[in-house]
Amino acid sequence: MPSDQPSDQPSDRPVDQSFDQSTDQSSGRPSDRSSDQSWGQPADAARRRLLVVHHTPSPGMQAMLEAALSGARDEDIEGVDVVVRPALTAGVVDVLEADAYLLGTPANIGYLSGALKHFFDQIYYPCLEATSGRPFAAYVHGNEGLEGAVRALGGITKALGWEPVAPVLELTGQPDAQALEGCRELGAVLAATVMPEG
Repeated sequence: MPSDQPSDQPSDRPVDQSFDQSTDQSSGRPSDRSSDQSWGQPADAARRRLLVVHHTPSPGMQAMLEAALSGARDEDIEGVDVVVRPALTAGVVDVLEADAYLLGTPANIGYLSGALKHFFDQIYYPCLEATSGRPFAAYVHGNEGLEGAVRALGGITKALGWEPVAPVLELTGQPDAQALEGCRELGAVLAATVMPEG
């Protein structure tokens, strides 16, 4: 297996507990995860589900996440439920139930965060064939040296068969208004990609 694909070793990174909730876009209220009608199947075939998997360990990353979510929940986008999971709590069922994926991670020592790597370790083989061809987008933030994280992200998602709707958004330093607008646009483009027709 190529080195960029997940290993069998879990990460020992601390758990990121922020933004562990689903949101019903039509009401804007958090929804109970236990209310899903069946594991691995969308609750409503007429709607689409966008899964946001993120590791958000800093104020800058928090601002980027919120900007991406605001784009995905734009009022012009209808029929798309945005489900948000920290990378260390997202699992196979979340991935199978989703129609698209938005990934957010810092670059740690030139690689993906341990949290996002752990996510891929857990879902890789169970989702390898079932999710092939589904669209995704991603943003990566760091102070320097993003190339290794971007390359690893590209290798893993390519092996899964996920299709990028845009190049990985690479951001360095404290995110400014332009960077946050890029995150917002990324979320909006991905959500629009899976928005139901009609």
